[in-house]
Amino acid sequence: MIRALRWLVYVVAVLALNLPVIVTFVTSFKTGAELTINPGLWINQPTLDNYLGVLTITDRLNVYAYLGNSLLASVIGAGLAILLAFPAAYAVARGEFGRKFLMPAIVNLRAVPLIIFAIPIYMMFQWMGLLDTQLGLGLILTIVNLPLAVVVLVNAIADIPIELDEAAKIDGAGTVAIMFRIVRPVVRPAIVTCAIFGFITAWNEFLFGLMLTTNNAVPVTVGASFFFAASGGGVQWGLASAVMIVGALLPAVLGLFMYRQISGSLTTGAVKG
Repeated sequence: MIRALRWLVYVVAVLALNLPVIVTFVTSFKTGAELTINPGLWINQPTLDNYLGVLTITDRLNVYAYLGNSLLASVIGAGLAILLAFPAAYAVARGEFGRKFLMPAIVNLRAVPLIIFAIPIYMMFQWMGLLDTQLGLGLILTIVNLPLAVVVLVNAIADIPIELDEAAKIDGAGTVAIMFRIVRPVVRPAIVTCAIFGFITAWNEFLFGLMLTTNNAVPVTVGASFFFAASGGGVQWGLASAVMIVGALLPAVLGLFMYRQISGSLTTGAVKG
């Protein structure tokens, strides 16, 4: 009885948390005519026309370009964030000043709403010629990912006994060698977690994609909004739902396949003897 009740709670919780996704998925297989008479979660006459409309290139809409822009910018945003965060995290974890002053500053920086940085970043990108470029979008996504990457890596590095560093120094290893030959292999799971989180966060970023791109580097989160009235005559809900499913597919699959990796890395160091 208790087991059945537990599963019932699980099922209800999963359905409640994922209801918007389920509704969007179901809507993507309905025609406009059916949506007007059947807004429920069942489908009388399923159709793939919405997905065909999304995947068909037109003069104004090109979902492949939007996906490519998001992919390149997300790879830059996640990869460059790790390259910058790893040495910074090592310095913070191994330094008294870093733990007391830099770490709180980094955490507080992530808590600040991103909209505060919108105007100065736009002006800076305009001056540097980075507006509407994949590189510019990737750079700003790097900044978005940096605080979380530093926090995760600091916690992972702090769990490594300092005696390993001291032993390597006795053998003649320098700081760079210690970081990349001793520390990096140990914290590899945390690095992978940062890469996954960074990629998903960069892929889902909308504010800077909307603000810094207009045509050549539009990400899929912004490009999806172009499909809402692609055929005129108001919002095309079926088409809009299909493009949202297509845009969310890659990060969703990535998160599902790497769930164990992510959960294991986040709980590392949570309990110490």
